[in-house]
Amino acid sequence: MCAGCMDAPRARSLPIYISRKVPPMHGDTILLMTFVLALVAAFAGGLVARALRLPPLVGYLLGGLAVGPFTPGFIGDSQAMNQLSEVGVMFMMFGTGLHFSLKDLAQVKGIAVPGAIIQIALGTLAGYGLAQAFGWSAQAGIMLGLSVSIASTVVLIKNLTDEGLYQTRGGRIATGWLIVEDLATVLILVVLPVVFGPGEVEPAQLAGQIGVALAKTAAFVLLMLVVGSKALPWLLDHIERSCPRELFQLAVVVVALGTAMLASAAFDLSVALGAFLAGVVVSGDKLSHRIAAEAIPFQDLFSIIFFASVGMMVNPAILAAHLPELLALVALIMVGKWLINMMLGMAFSAGVETSLTIASGLSQIGEFSFIIGQTGMALGILSADQYSLILGGAVVSIALNTFVFKIAGPAAHAIHSRPGLARFYERHAKAPEPVACDMCGHVVVVGYGSAGESVVDALTRLDVSCLVVERDLETAEAAQAAGAHILVGDAANSEVLRHAHLDQARVLAIAMSHEHSAEKIASEARAANPDIKIVTRADTAAGVAALVEAGADEVVRPELEGGIELLRHTLIDLGYRPKQISGCVERLRESGYEALGETSRTKRIQAFERMVSTMSDIDIQWASVGEGAAGKSLAQLDVRGRTGAQAVALRRAGSVQPYVDPAAPLQAGDVLGLMGTVEQTEAAEHLLA
Repeated sequence: MCAGCMDAPRARSLPIYISRKVPPMHGDTILLMTFVLALVAAFAGGLVARALRLPPLVGYLLGGLAVGPFTPGFIGDSQAMNQLSEVGVMFMMFGTGLHFSLKDLAQVKGIAVPGAIIQIALGTLAGYGLAQAFGWSAQAGIMLGLSVSIASTVVLIKNLTDEGLYQTRGGRIATGWLIVEDLATVLILVVLPVVFGPGEVEPAQLAGQIGVALAKTAAFVLLMLVVGSKALPWLLDHIERSCPRELFQLAVVVVALGTAMLASAAFDLSVALGAFLAGVVVSGDKLSHRIAAEAIPFQDLFSIIFFASVGMMVNPAILAAHLPELLALVALIMVGKWLINMMLGMAFSAGVETSLTIASGLSQIGEFSFIIGQTGMALGILSADQYSLILGGAVVSIALNTFVFKIAGPAAHAIHSRPGLARFYERHAKAPEPVACDMCGHVVVVGYGSAGESVVDALTRLDVSCLVVERDLETAEAAQAAGAHILVGDAANSEVLRHAHLDQARVLAIAMSHEHSAEKIASEARAANPDIKIVTRADTAAGVAALVEAGADEVVRPELEGGIELLRHTLIDLGYRPKQISGCVERLRESGYEALGETSRTKRIQAFERMVSTMSDIDIQWASVGEGAAGKSLAQLDVRGRTGAQAVALRRAGSVQPYVDPAAPLQAGDVLGLMGTVEQTEAAEHLLA
């Protein structure tokens, strides 16, 4: 690649946009058509990427390429899309601020902070050297180096969760590493316009301008931490209590975008910094989880627009013409950064597995590299061809990053087979953490909301080994504090379930509220273990049918069960008899669970429930049959004569029988339903044990 074709900067007025005449037929609808068709193309690209087991982000970039000016067909308005993509940057940075945690960073600061800083420096130097080999200018080389040194948080977290590594020590350090890189990116975006602004600047003047920029930054940060940390949470709390939901959603958007624009208009700072600080100051509020939930749809939508707008700028002809340079850049991103991070893991004695996790996760570049590249174009430092090369390297590294994790196991084995080399990594490393899901005969609970928490609490009290799969890290940590093992990730949209050892689990309880996600989880679990018992929840009768078809054994409708209890209490207050109430409840439940079928097991359970509902004044106690009573019948034990308790049900091998033959021998592990007073049932329980 010659210096002439790759080094000439674009015009400074609007360097980031690609001018292309729009056909007159579009008229005033070009923005609308660009927006809609970009979303359609991104959606199609995301489906294709998922089918190929690639990150959806790759599909979004290719979708933007399809509506860009360098491919046949519709030609979108790239200038308008770039303006919309700024909204995506704001929401991405707002989300980053919401999930920013000094506590998490402090736990891994010994490796994450110095490691990230050194890696940024070494990555920038390596990228600068590669740019010099390409014949680029020194300024363009710095921009390439900065772009190469920053990895994608989105891609990192996706691949860590897919590999079941997010909550491991290596995953936590890699995440903290990316937090430091994100903070460094914010600082870089503040300094770049000053250092590379138009015109020649004397060193003293440059230092003064940098000082002014940093002073403005410090003033804005202080304003946000002192005033914003009180005003914004108060505003959101007040709106949440007194206004409809749509106003709260709008308030979240206003906080994110309004703060970003305040930083730009009043302090001459980047919108990214403003949005990031807005997320930081509301992250400690009691409503932070709801704020994050309300922001996610906007963040996802405009992030897709951002990636599509980036794809619109990729020129496949340029990439094909400079294929050797593209391959060299990809090698630097994936192999060079991997080696740099492995050397840093050795220097900090992080441990073999931890170092491989960090190196694998950071062997890619993504959204912040795009932002730095766009800044370089806006400043007239990078040409469109150079920016296309950075985009091409990012797309390839994102697409291939998941495969880097596949070599971590063989690489760890190779390093451990050389004790001298392994000792360099393990000098001061902490002992490896036990794998949370390496268990047998456990219960897997997907989702740790109110329903999942109730299930986990009961199982923990019964000393049943329990593994919680939860997508939100803080929620998962709450489950861990409650005594459960955890896997962090979205069970419906990633490969995290394969780390839950479903082939060795007894029961899968899907406590999440999304029926379609539950269907996918149930189907995959049934394929992994045909014998596993699957219990899940549904909102509708159609959902019950779909979940049964997907492989669920039992389906609960919380709304229906709540309605049944409301009906029961209403009929009691109206003076209806227990038998009449039981009939109404039975008909309502049968209609709501019609899809479960009229199996004998279902009939037995319903019969037992009818019996219990008509005997609400009598205590029912379940008691297990021990080895001493096994082989004997109720008549031989004389349970009723010796204790006064009556055996009214038998639970054996997962089925419930509402009648117990007094002459039939009992088996160890049988569970009998005993009716009587507390003293009678306790005496019978002792006898059976």
